[in-house]
Amino acid sequence: MQIVIQLLLLVAGFCLLMKGADWFVEGASGIADKFGIPQLVIGLTIVAIGTSLPEAAVSISAALKGSAEITIGNVVGSNILNILVILGLTSVIRAVPVQGSTVKYEIPFVIIVTVVLGLLGLFDHTVGRIDGIVLWLLMGVYMGYLLKMAKKGAGSAEEEKKGKELSLWKMALLVIVGGLMIVGGSNVTVDAATALAVIFGMSERFIGLTIVALGTSLPELVTSVTAAVKGKSDIAMGNIVGSNIFNILFVVGTAAVITPVVYGENFLVDSIVALASAVLLLLCVLRKKKLTRAGGAVMLLGYGAYFCYLMWFSQA
Repeated sequence: MQIVIQLLLLVAGFCLLMKGADWFVEGASGIADKFGIPQLVIGLTIVAIGTSLPEAAVSISAALKGSAEITIGNVVGSNILNILVILGLTSVIRAVPVQGSTVKYEIPFVIIVTVVLGLLGLFDHTVGRIDGIVLWLLMGVYMGYLLKMAKKGAGSAEEEKKGKELSLWKMALLVIVGGLMIVGGSNVTVDAATALAVIFGMSERFIGLTIVALGTSLPELVTSVTAAVKGKSDIAMGNIVGSNIFNILFVVGTAAVITPVVYGENFLVDSIVALASAVLLLLCVLRKKKLTRAGGAVMLLGYGAYFCYLMWFSQA
């Protein structure tokens, strides 16, 4: 009976996270559209941050509750899922064009911050407060780059019209209610996932890298697939790239500033997989500036191999 209750709570938490993120993104994107911000910048900022709020809420909540391995596992697991599963699935459904700036700057920056996180964690097996400040400073650099990009572009008439479909107060209400649902859902998710880990004798690392990572990545999945189907590839790609950067720099950085986060030796393999995923993405889009169906299929196969590894070796 206890297992059934915790599973129901886990599902309820995921539902709150998904709907809350959906409302948050809808409201925040609508507000951003009114200011004529380009699609790519919206994807890299408003949409990326909105869909990463579940990771932020879950990871920070887990750190505060002493479940530190869920913090790192959730972020690293989500970043792997974002590229290999979400972009893989999205591109299999429809090839995703990629802008030159994403190939030149944003994807390489994902690779850089992934290496930085691994080095900070492996140095003393802890991401401490000073490490968190370093990640925050890098976040500041990234936001400065995005601000420069935003000043270069202007929103299209179609985007401006979309932003006027809802009144400003309704969009603000969606942001507030969505944010509250995300926070509430994160608490329920962490508590249920931790309880299930104890019941089944699973490590927090496995729970964080799989169940919690998948649950908190659902907003990215829904957003990216929907954006690609609607032909808004900039939002689809920007959402994932921006989310991965935000997950490492803001989510881990904030959790580490609040309380030092343990970075176990087992996370070395996961960090390497996260790095390999980002490098694979860069290689797939480098020549044609497009993530093709073939590239997406390779990514999905890659995640299948990684999941098999987790099933066999994560309990060690």
